[in-house]
Amino acid sequence: MSAQPDAYFEALDRALLHAQAWLASLPSRPVGPRVDADTLAALSAGPLPPAPTPAADVIDELASFAEPGLMAMPSGRFFGWVIGGTLPAALAADWLVTAWDQNAGMRFATPATAVLEETAGGWLLDLLGLPPGADVGFTTGATMANFVGLTAGRQWVLEQAGWEIDRDGLTGAPRVRVFVGVERHEVIDLTLRYLGLGAPIVVDVDAEGRLRPDALAELLNAGSGPAIVCLQAGNVHSGASDPMGAAIDVARRHGAWVHVDGAFGLWAAASPRSRDQLTGLERADSWATDAHKTLNVPYDCGVAIVSRPEVVRRVFGVHTSYLIAADAAGEHRSPGDPFEKVPELSRRARGVPVWAALRSLGRAGTIALVDGLAANSRALADGLRVIPGVEVLNEVVFTQVCVSFGSDDRTRRVTQQLIADGSAWMSGSRWHDRDILRISVSNWSTDAADVALSLAAVARACAAVDVDPARSADAKAIPPRPTAASTPHATDDQD
Repeated sequence: MSAQPDAYFEALDRALLHAQAWLASLPSRPVGPRVDADTLAALSAGPLPPAPTPAADVIDELASFAEPGLMAMPSGRFFGWVIGGTLPAALAADWLVTAWDQNAGMRFATPATAVLEETAGGWLLDLLGLPPGADVGFTTGATMANFVGLTAGRQWVLEQAGWEIDRDGLTGAPRVRVFVGVERHEVIDLTLRYLGLGAPIVVDVDAEGRLRPDALAELLNAGSGPAIVCLQAGNVHSGASDPMGAAIDVARRHGAWVHVDGAFGLWAAASPRSRDQLTGLERADSWATDAHKTLNVPYDCGVAIVSRPEVVRRVFGVHTSYLIAADAAGEHRSPGDPFEKVPELSRRARGVPVWAALRSLGRAGTIALVDGLAANSRALADGLRVIPGVEVLNEVVFTQVCVSFGSDDRTRRVTQQLIADGSAWMSGSRWHDRDILRISVSNWSTDAADVALSLAAVARACAAVDVDPARSADAKAIPPRPTAASTPHATDDQD
């Protein structure tokens, strides 16, 4: 096997052609995959081939095999879960990141990617109005970004209580009380399991899922000891955000660490039209968001932000003789090594596509992106309200729209019919003890035509269900889809 550069060229040329064909198909192809995983698994069964295969042929085989099983998630008509598309500059930058093949953990070893990520981090802090001295780390997604923030919070509150967790572990430590709203995302519970902190203390919320500061104060007053308050920017159903300023005031009176889970909703702070929903946000201690949602960079890319760099680096920093420090003294320093800010020593330079996305958009373009997603959400909600039998259930304040079609049964059948139609993809969920259709507008490429086509698809689904309810439920014999979540806070992707 040749190690010469031209060994790559034919395979890359084939990959380019297949990628361009895929992107060209998005405006017109059905959104859903045409075959299911079991069918593909049967087609791929067989032993590993005994002999090598030319790289270009492998790429042709890969593209041919995968194409019918691909979901058109980059389509402007994909509104399932909260999954963004990919901006052109971010996609191309991601290709370069793969070609460069940099292990982006150390500033000394990979200065180009480290500085690009530092620059992107500074731009993010500025756009979101967060403290300029905060550390920014790039994780696999919001799950691990939340892990970073909550791990730093655990470290800090236990240190404040006089407990040395690095030396003594958790056994015998004061209990860390974690306060969350009823409608938090399930990823918070998952992260607390990772951290050995147990179940959170649940705080009442209002009708839109926003945490009630008075209820938080009552629960904090009922106990004592180390505390973390986890707030939410962007409820996965309503899109609403917790009242940051009032809740942080309560938390500060009790010496609590405040973490904000803002997988998609944190980006509301970037726009003058929506940032008042997050007034006081900058006074929290840590924040988590995704770039592969609202910012539309390729999977995977989460963003972990911690206001106290010395805390997060104490948690994730590693000091060994073979890891070359960014400065000659090897002392604690700023901006620090990338591996000191996330739970990975080895990783790709996933912050570089963030740099490319922000560089291509600029401030005005980023604001327009955020405002455009919200405007398309309002347009979809307005169009849905005029379809007979449709009820929009939430205040449409950002990018989420929740819809009922009457009874739970009719809502499920309309959702299934819509997915079978293929013109648009909107995922089912359950909210306020009702089955719903949930729409998440996350793609930069969604335009007025996509909105119109999607509204027409919903109208067709309603008509099909009303004409023949029995047949519509099994339309096209589509495989089972997630149409109702079992809990009100476990319905979104935060990989």
